[in-house]
Amino acid sequence: MSRPGLVLEVDERTPPLLVHEGEGFRLERFPLGTRVVYPPDSLPGVRDLTGRIRDALLHPLGSEPLPELLRAGMRLTIVFDDLSLPLPPMRAPDVRQRVIEQVLELAAAAGVDDVELIAANALHRRMTPAEIRHIVGERVFASFWPDRLRNHDAEDPENLVALGQTRHGEDVEINRRAAESDLIVYVNINLVAMNGGAKSVAVGLASYKSLRHHHNVHTLRHSRSFNDPPNSAMHHSYGRMHALLSESVRVFHIEATLNNDQFPSPFGFLNRREWEWTLRDQATFLAAKRANDLAPAGARRRVWQGLRAPYQVTSVQAGATDEVHARTLAAVHRQQLTEVQGQSDVLMLGLPYLSPYNVNSVMNPILVACLGLGYYFNMYRGRPLVREGGALIMYHPMPAEFHSLHHPSYIDFYDEVLPQTTDPATIETKYEEQYATDPWYVHLYRNSYAYHGVHPFYMWYWGAHAREHLGDVICVGADRKVAARLGFRAATTLADALEMAGETVGHSPSLTYLHTPPMTMADVR
Repeated sequence: MSRPGLVLEVDERTPPLLVHEGEGFRLERFPLGTRVVYPPDSLPGVRDLTGRIRDALLHPLGSEPLPELLRAGMRLTIVFDDLSLPLPPMRAPDVRQRVIEQVLELAAAAGVDDVELIAANALHRRMTPAEIRHIVGERVFASFWPDRLRNHDAEDPENLVALGQTRHGEDVEINRRAAESDLIVYVNINLVAMNGGAKSVAVGLASYKSLRHHHNVHTLRHSRSFNDPPNSAMHHSYGRMHALLSESVRVFHIEATLNNDQFPSPFGFLNRREWEWTLRDQATFLAAKRANDLAPAGARRRVWQGLRAPYQVTSVQAGATDEVHARTLAAVHRQQLTEVQGQSDVLMLGLPYLSPYNVNSVMNPILVACLGLGYYFNMYRGRPLVREGGALIMYHPMPAEFHSLHHPSYIDFYDEVLPQTTDPATIETKYEEQYATDPWYVHLYRNSYAYHGVHPFYMWYWGAHAREHLGDVICVGADRKVAARLGFRAATTLADALEMAGETVGHSPSLTYLHTPPMTMADVR
């Protein structure tokens, strides 16, 4: 029986708590009275996953069964989420593979010959063949790659089509193959509440012309928590766009949710609460930390990036987008939602080695800022864990390190834009169009493995709400020059950080530590 999320107060008996800090981790003793927010226990997985997938396809929500939508001579496009989720990547076989294989079997039985598969990577970097193979599996890859299995190209004018504008004047422009299909089957993994639903096609297959309507400072400032879709201006835009595109093409949505088993052996202790560690867990922690601290940087990164999570699938639902996503969100909440009473003066976060945008890559400083101020700050429903004007303390070494193949425009953004200003609105007005339309960045996005030229801007905007809400951001263990360029302050220890935060929130502040990963979403009352 799974236990609900847990909120405890640090006292004399509380052991040191685990804190992630990039490609490392530590045990930290938090001050007495610190509130610690944990997720619920990891939920059990579906016992017969093959059967559950088939049942979802044959008994969908708000739709005819999938076989009734398939017919000979039709054009079918199967679209799937890219490598930005789940995090870490799922141990093979990925649930997307298992879903896609069943969809293809039904299509073959119905005599559907015109089938293509597209990765919904939007303005993310193209995935390599090996990365696509990991998601879809060897059989699908061998059968369809490369002519009928590919990455979406948001900068290919011949393969984009404008479907019109929403009532708010938002351009809806998506992948031509998908738009001109008789049916889109979208295969989604839902890791957090902001993913899936109306976002999937409207964002994953969109162009910059469409994305700029919701990936902007105004919308992101007014979205409050991205993980609370009813109160997210960004999700309202997604919904309007999805409604319009649904007038042109039918979408059959398939969504799966996962439990919180994010770390495989020998790192399994990272999934558990510290006082539940066995003697073996304690010994493994000491050995793993020593090995990790002594390993050369390259070897350490290969180990972390090579982790494949032993997730279990907790639900699969299919059919009409809105009905499916409502069921999906309920499953996500069962796994992650923890009720918390009130806000704190200070919120503390440990930032791990991985975000949606550095899989098989490097966590550069802009992605660190996005992970802390964009993703983890927004892991709430209702109100933020930290009060307005409060302080955020994050753990990360934050080296000035970039992946030149994946993040070329990030390097220029860091070197050319941030020295001028860190204000998201000013950055958007003065610099976005230049980076978004730069021919060299477009070339690298289309022909290499680079994120789109505008991508670092979106990552910066992602933290706009947090920057407006917070009175101070302090980074424990960070390179001081890097932190300063991002508009943050650096501290050597937690004690130093709390002393610095006292200048903003007073010297007897209330403290909260959001214990994540595994994923925790705070329901702040």
